[in-house]
Amino acid sequence: MPNPNVPTPHIEALAGEIAETILLPGDPLRARYIADHFLTDVKQFNATRNMLGFTGRYEGRPVSVMGTGMGCPSMGIYSYELIHFYGCRNLIRVGTAGALTEKTKIRDLVFAMGACTTSNYVRLLGLPGDYSCIASYELLEQAVAAARSMGLSYHVGNVVSSDMFYGPAKPAAGGMTWADMGVLAVEMEAAALYANAAAAGARALCMVTISDSTVTGEATTAQEREKTFTDMMQVALSLE
Repeated sequence: MPNPNVPTPHIEALAGEIAETILLPGDPLRARYIADHFLTDVKQFNATRNMLGFTGRYEGRPVSVMGTGMGCPSMGIYSYELIHFYGCRNLIRVGTAGALTEKTKIRDLVFAMGACTTSNYVRLLGLPGDYSCIASYELLEQAVAAARSMGLSYHVGNVVSSDMFYGPAKPAAGGMTWADMGVLAVEMEAAALYANAAAAGARALCMVTISDSTVTGEATTAQEREKTFTDMMQVALSLE
């Protein structure tokens, strides 16, 4: 019978219009690019707030892709609704991140085994301590195998989901940095995605392409981030 909870205030899709596996770029234009260049039999299921969403087929399998916007609150809304109202079980963030170490180079892939955070999002769940936001091992294992088979430059480790895009340039005097703790890159959404997936028993993975570096000052353009990070897209689409 029809799901009485859909459409939601943020997603106009009807029940059954979104696949169990969904790719989640922050940028809705990257969602459209993925749909246009990698999927067949594509149908758009969302345009509310211009957060574009599409469902199609990749190598015969149904796959959806939708933008999530920036930050833990935005990711929190969309991932919650996708899991609880639309039945999504495999949620794969395909985003960009800033390198925090010398070894993470521009255009390298980073698979977020864990996600530290400066956000209060996870604490708002009311747990009696600090939850460790981690990826689905099954999706992580598949992603690493795919990247290795494609001969890509990739890293596996910790990222930090920050609430600030333009954060302080230096730590407080005497303080440690995220890089001191081995954190590879900074992005803005993984912690909320991992927390929501864990709470619902769904699977989630954040994979990001290094788009800029806090170490070297290098940066890619907005158009490059939207249309040229295709290695990450292909790895994500290979996951089941």
